[in-house]
Amino acid sequence: MPGSDTPVGAQRWVPHHPRSLDELKVAAAGCEGCELYANATQTVFGRGAPHARIVFVGEQPGDNEDRKGVPFVGPAGRVLREASDDAGIDPADVYITSAVKHFRFELRGKRRIHQNPGPAHITACRPWLVAEFALLKPELVVILGATAGKALLGPSFRVTQQRGKLMPWPASAQHPEDFPVGQIQALATFHPSVVLRADDRETIYRSLVDDLKIAAAAVS
Repeated sequence: MPGSDTPVGAQRWVPHHPRSLDELKVAAAGCEGCELYANATQTVFGRGAPHARIVFVGEQPGDNEDRKGVPFVGPAGRVLREASDDAGIDPADVYITSAVKHFRFELRGKRRIHQNPGPAHITACRPWLVAEFALLKPELVVILGATAGKALLGPSFRVTQQRGKLMPWPASAQHPEDFPVGQIQALATFHPSVVLRADDRETIYRSLVDDLKIAAAAVS
C-alpha cells in the first residue's frame, strides 16, 4: 500500500452489518485503505455517546490525537470543549469523529508537521464515516472546518460563506445516497484550530460559540 497512487479504500475493512460503534472501532484499527496508515501511529476513530444527538466531524487527527488514539484531545480539542460548554451543548449528547482517521504529516527533523488530507484520502476513508452515521442516526451534524466541509458537502464548500447556517442533510451532502440516515440537519463552523492561529482569537472564538449556540438550539 505505501506509495500507491490509488487508495483501495476502507470498504473492505468495514464490517458488513456492524452492531456497535465499538465493533467499528476494532475493525478500523486494522484499516489499510490508503497509504496514511503506514506512517501513522494508529487509527484514530470517533468517540462519544452511542446515541448522540449531535455529531461533530473534523478534518483528521493531529499529532496529539495520533499518539493517544483519541480525537480532539490536543489544543484544538480544548477549544472545542470550552466553546461547546459556552454554547450550552451537553457533552452527553455529543459524538466526535473525523473525515480521515489517520494523521497525515511531513517529517521535519523530529517534528511531524500537519498536512491536509487530499481528496483521495477523504474518499478512501468515507466508508467509516458512512458506517458511523448509520449507527448513530443523530439529529444534527456539526461540520468543523474546510476539509470536513468538502468531505461532506463537496469541493465547492467555503466555510466563510456557509458557516452558521442550518442546512438539510444528507440532502445537501455531496453523495446523499451514502448516508441513508433520514432527514437531519447540518451546520458548518470554523475548525477550533483556527482560533489558535487567529490574530484576534477572541473574535473568532465568539463566532465559533455563536455558531454552536445555533446547533444547541436546533436540538433543544
